Amino acid sequence: MIQIMKRIIVLLTLTGLFGCFENKAQNQSSSPTYGYNDLKPTRTQEQVEQFATQFLSYHHYQKFKLDDDFSAKVWDNFLKDVDGGHSYLLESDIKSFEKYRYSIDENLLEGDLTAPFEVFNLYRKRYKERHDFIMGLLDKPFDFTVDESYETDRDKATWAKNTAELDDVWRKIVKSQVLDLKLSGSKDSATIATLKDRYKRWESRIAKWRADDVFQSFMNAFSETIDPHTNYMIPSTAAQFNIEMSQSVEGIGASLQNEGDYVKIAEIIPGGPLFKSGQATKNDRIVAVAQGENGQWQDIVGWLTDDAVKLIRGTKGTVVRVRLLPGDAPAGSPTKELRLVREKVKLEEAVAKGKVVPMKKDGKDYKLGVIDIPMFYRDFEDARRGGDFQSTTKDVRRFLTEFKAKGVDGVVIDLRNNGGGSLTEAINLTGLFITKGPVVQRRDNNGSVDVESDTDPEVVYGGPLVILQNRFSASASEIFAGAIQDYKRGVIVGEQSFGKGTVQQLVDLDQFLLSPRTASTDKKATVGFDQKERYGQLKLTTEKFYRITGNSTQRKGVSADIQLPTPFDPEEMGESSQPSALPYDQIKTSDYEKTTVINDKVIAKLQEKYQARLKSDQELKQLTDDLDEYRKIKDITVISLNEAKRKQERDENEKRRKAVNKLSAGEKDEKEKDLILTEAERILCDLITNPK
Repeated sequence: MIQIMKRIIVLLTLTGLFGCFENKAQNQSSSPTYGYNDLKPTRTQEQVEQFATQFLSYHHYQKFKLDDDFSAKVWDNFLKDVDGGHSYLLESDIKSFEKYRYSIDENLLEGDLTAPFEVFNLYRKRYKERHDFIMGLLDKPFDFTVDESYETDRDKATWAKNTAELDDVWRKIVKSQVLDLKLSGSKDSATIATLKDRYKRWESRIAKWRADDVFQSFMNAFSETIDPHTNYMIPSTAAQFNIEMSQSVEGIGASLQNEGDYVKIAEIIPGGPLFKSGQATKNDRIVAVAQGENGQWQDIVGWLTDDAVKLIRGTKGTVVRVRLLPGDAPAGSPTKELRLVREKVKLEEAVAKGKVVPMKKDGKDYKLGVIDIPMFYRDFEDARRGGDFQSTTKDVRRFLTEFKAKGVDGVVIDLRNNGGGSLTEAINLTGLFITKGPVVQRRDNNGSVDVESDTDPEVVYGGPLVILQNRFSASASEIFAGAIQDYKRGVIVGEQSFGKGTVQQLVDLDQFLLSPRTASTDKKATVGFDQKERYGQLKLTTEKFYRITGNSTQRKGVSADIQLPTPFDPEEMGESSQPSALPYDQIKTSDYEKTTVINDKVIAKLQEKYQARLKSDQELKQLTDDLDEYRKIKDITVISLNEAKRKQERDENEKRRKAVNKLSAGEKDEKEKDLILTEAERILCDLITNPK
């Protein structure tokens, strides 16, 4: 089972939402020395810079132009990665670096790494200055009765003109951190000890950075200018990535990555302890960890991912407690605690589940079949052997057969939080609801288009169908939902989906550059590469998905026919929120035949009844009101540094944030009604009653 999960996770890497693991302080040297001496690039790094630039120019899906405009974007990305909070470098520092803004394109082709190393060497000196100032601040008391505030969104800030300006910025930052811990119940002495330890870790982290870390950061500033799913990994990060991919099914069932000073949940593995708890979501930040039922809390803000993983992992069956700062929480919000029992991911917990739900609506009784699909899984190894293998399509087929035997009136397919998986399964699953025909189109960087089709004419279920999705339904989920919508076979309900319409591949530069075949066929490309060196890995976008209508799922995803309440603006969550995301476009329509099940008139009737419920149903009205209020407060980034006012802000923010948890994008409390699923079931009942 674990091997099956490993293969599934690899598929998710290629077609789903898994992010690149960013373990920035991985050191190749067996006995490194730490300090603040200037770092210098190696000859190998200069070679890899040149080769990777040429390789991406030829093989990436996006044909990008290395010019001054591209150079400026790479430069801004790198400065953001180094000091995105505008909290260390001064305005004069930034001006002194402007000479590099429009020369990065030439530097990439020439293997010149002078600019990024000059920036980072100065950044480390500024960081040490800040560290010394902060440690002095923590030895003095703060007055929390003063009525002052702090702007938490440092991206909006301008560069400080002098050290005095930075001193005041950091006085407010530290004061806010002390107040957060104080309001969480920490005693004054413990609060100061926690923050001193935290800042010592951060300072140690910066002191331990090596040339390969600077190089990786700069190369990702370059690659992510092309598109957000293209990354470069230095050899040590690539090795750690492969370990994480093989071991991510153990522990709490999550893949983690660094984002700023936090360890963030990059993905929740279906079937794992975190998934089953229903109390966390992607982008939540782990701020503290405790062992067992009564172990002391260990603050992990500022930790590297690999160090945090060592603390979170443990023996199967043992308890670990984590404090999470919700990714959707407004500034200044409190954390929440989870108790988890470590275990290996069980495949049976990650597979589709089906049940028959009785429902009474408008005086009429209905039997509804509900199928929850957390991911698109397929045991490719067993399938190749020709034996009996587990797959999404086979499991759903079984449920549909059982539903028909029980006389269900309609079916809901729940794809909320389904990040993708096997493309084959998305195609085959579509085939259960349509006669044979095209399901998805794929185009490569040469413009060649392949049409993937369902070739089985059997329709396993032809009755009323509703597909429920949310903003975290992506990739294979979007292919399935899009095909159902394009064939007019069912009604899509919920939120606009994620909008990831690209495919990535991993390229091991060691194998590519050092293989005899490559060396013999392209001696010019590999000249000067040392067989003893290691060159890392590239993850690059090579294809795009298109619906059978010719519309891309990129950025736009699949729009719901009936849009349910959502806390998310598509421009702040999902693929379209990424500045460098590849554009939406269209290609030629496939030859396919629509059904007559769903049409504009049907959708209009369903929409009319839903809108009437929005006005009359008290739970829906309250949810909508809460979300409206939440959207207003979540964009507030200025927080009070007055204790009484800050406590009031936190309490109000937490109350409103809980409205989000009623949606599937957040927490699922079995004791609390799933309002979104219930509404999807009501829409299905309306579809059953008024099919045309």
